[in-house]
Amino acid sequence: MVKDEVQNEVVNEEKQAPALNGMAILLLNCLLTLAACIGIIYYVLMAVTYRPASILMLTASIVYLLIVMPLLFAGLKILKPNEAYVLTIFGKYYGTLRGPGYFFVNPFATATKPGDDGHAEGGLNLELVLKNANQGETAKTVRHVNKKISLKAMTLNNDKQKINDLMGNPIEIGIVVIWRVVNTAKAVFSVDNYSEFLSIQCDSALRNIVRLYPYDLPGDDDEGSLRGSSQEVADKLKVAIQDKVHVAGLEVIEARITHLAYAPEIAAAMLQRQQAAAIIDARAAIVKGAVDMVEMALAQLRNNGIVELDEERKAAMVSNLLVVLCGNKDAQPIVNSGSIY
Repeated sequence: MVKDEVQNEVVNEEKQAPALNGMAILLLNCLLTLAACIGIIYYVLMAVTYRPASILMLTASIVYLLIVMPLLFAGLKILKPNEAYVLTIFGKYYGTLRGPGYFFVNPFATATKPGDDGHAEGGLNLELVLKNANQGETAKTVRHVNKKISLKAMTLNNDKQKINDLMGNPIEIGIVVIWRVVNTAKAVFSVDNYSEFLSIQCDSALRNIVRLYPYDLPGDDDEGSLRGSSQEVADKLKVAIQDKVHVAGLEVIEARITHLAYAPEIAAAMLQRQQAAAIIDARAAIVKGAVDMVEMALAQLRNNGIVELDEERKAAMVSNLLVVLCGNKDAQPIVNSGSIY
């Protein structure tokens, strides 16, 4: 039991794989290959004479060409910037090869990546289909799987989801997540497929966060809603996703909402509600402005001594001004040629 826990802890910790200069090994291998070929040619030319040294040289040359040379070539690895190899030897974790360059590692070390069947995200799947011109059937399929682990910042854009918000209204929401692999050992050995694992955890975290907020709030202050507090929601999404994918050796750089809308079945009703709220807010602003203008007009008439109005005439004037200022149509003027009394 204790031994298994220690072994799992070692596997989950990334370590650097021992490696030599690949270019030096390549040149040495080429020189030794050339020497082995010369040895075989020399033995053929000197075949008329029997010498134990010639037999030994021939045997060494053949062994090198058939066994040693392929092994040396098999241990050569090329890495570009932000790429890595996770190497195993006979099922045990050997180490991670990082950094750009040309390296030589143990020839028996094999690169491992989730989804070696070609279905993992980031794998290079090349399918060469040769079709029979007469029968139209597939004759051959060739598939190549890229076993390099990309350390670049990658983008995950899941499909839109239909989720109920805090008020129970169905909404459509989509997010984009920027992420990268920081621990290759965990990414390969802790989960079956780290890209699919991330996608599932993003969907789960999104549902848990969205149901804590309403789509929007009435009034001008829309803070505390999905529409008004997008940055707060994004920060909570990032933290929630990071907590879930830490076991896979992934780092969430950023999480953002890319799509937010009511579901089609309630979109029309919610649009009418928003329109009604906008009309009410506009009317309230118009009435407030009209009252201020009427008050200002009465104050200027009184202060300037232009006309003295009793309470009844003030009420009539206020009524007429409010009708003119709050009406949807232009007022039609009426000229009174007599006394206002």
